[in-house]
Amino acid sequence: MARRSVGAGLRPFQPCYTNVVMAISKDLLEILVCPVCKATVELKPDSNGLKCVQCKRVYPVRDDIPVMLVDEARVEE
Repeated sequence: MARRSVGAGLRPFQPCYTNVVMAISKDLLEILVCPVCKATVELKPDSNGLKCVQCKRVYPVRDDIPVMLVDEARVEE
């Protein structure tokens, strides 16, 4: 099988990264609660975590998926 070179009309693979932040949907935020105290959580301004409004635990967001595990959370003022 012959391989086509880059100069033969194909471009090398280049991942497309932009500065667009994928936010968690409002519908999901409305139903998520802190697993410890059952209070609502809010998306942090930098979009890297969900912070409980009552106990101040911050649950990480990885690949646009909230990780709502108590062992993964950290307490933040």
